[in-house]
Amino acid sequence: MTEDRLNKILERFWRHRIALIGDLFLDRYLYLEADTRELSVETDLEAYQIETVRNSPGALGTIINNLTAMGVEQLIPITVIGDDGHGHDLMAELKKKSINLDYVQQIPDRLTPTYTKPMRPQGDGHVELNRIDIRSRSPLSEDTLMLLQMQLRAVMQQCDGLIVLDQIVEPDQGVVHSSIRNVISQLVEANPKKVFFIDSRAHLGQFDKGILKCNLPELSKVIGKPLTDDAEIFEATKSLSQKTGSPVFTTLGEQGICVAENAQSASFCAGVPVTGPIDIVGAGDTATSAITAALISGATPSEAAFIGNLAASISITQLGTTGVATPGQIVKRFAEMQG
Repeated sequence: MTEDRLNKILERFWRHRIALIGDLFLDRYLYLEADTRELSVETDLEAYQIETVRNSPGALGTIINNLTAMGVEQLIPITVIGDDGHGHDLMAELKKKSINLDYVQQIPDRLTPTYTKPMRPQGDGHVELNRIDIRSRSPLSEDTLMLLQMQLRAVMQQCDGLIVLDQIVEPDQGVVHSSIRNVISQLVEANPKKVFFIDSRAHLGQFDKGILKCNLPELSKVIGKPLTDDAEIFEATKSLSQKTGSPVFTTLGEQGICVAENAQSASFCAGVPVTGPIDIVGAGDTATSAITAALISGATPSEAAFIGNLAASISITQLGTTGVATPGQIVKRFAEMQG
């Protein structure tokens, strides 16, 4: 890829409208005071003394953070959160962005999914202590699922693409319910020129259409066996492409991305080396955001994978947070690669 080609793709990002459906979390960071340790009189356990609190949209919100940083501000998330304090804080963060929040449902019988992360000072940064997770562990109601289906069909009439983030491991406990997967499959078939990009932590094998993205453990789970060498990874990635009739992206960490453009053709896009400390949390979401925006902007699957690698190499250098990458940073990293 040339720098001119990269710039042309990035310059198109802002033109597009992207829908997103999936599990929206609140990431709550609790920063402990550096030099204070107190024990609870009642339990003799340490009582964490919080100096500052930082809230950030997580899961589907991480993709929203990345897309807005990349200049894609015409975003329409479709999701369900709780009508509770965590939901209030999450909406407050989302309202800081220029996105359409008309399809974020807040319902009283649902807990807003929340990752609470105590952060203890260590050296020049922080170390994360035991995370505290909050979320409802039951399916959404039939009425809520029906509304989600109607909203998804309506929103896709005005969008150039859809990102699906299937975060919840337990079957049918998240927003991406089996009934939603059926609607996605129908929409893919009815809209062959639009980009449908799907990232599922535990249910990738249940999607029969759309562009799939997975990491190596997720791919191994779908195939049903460990994948031990490049040849097996290539064949497994191509087999998923044969099933869906669309490209498949298998992320391999620092090694890069295996891309199957179809059932017969797969290639390897090498990762972008970085130096110094790294934090890989959220790197996959950065790659998802960059790849999808690039595909909608006319990039080939191989070009999109390369841009995804560039973006992820930037986000992992941001420690103690889920990083993002701007177009300027992506172009700068590309220039650094050229020497």
